[in-house]
Amino acid sequence: MKVSREKINLLLARKQWTVRNLAEAYGVTRNRINILLNQREVSTVSAGKLAAALGVDVTEILED
Repeated sequence: MKVSREKINLLLARKQWTVRNLAEAYGVTRNRINILLNQREVSTVSAGKLAAALGVDVTEILED
């Protein structure tokens, strides 16, 4: 699955979160989150966990 870094950044801005806050909600290090966000192609489980950490449906973070 391809996640949209732009959509994730918008959600982070709405929550007034940094990547570190997202990493804490996801349960990994900031470096691991950066790797996930930069590779853009993630597993379905990772996409689901990212969406859950942000409090949104997974469809909201996928590329169009």
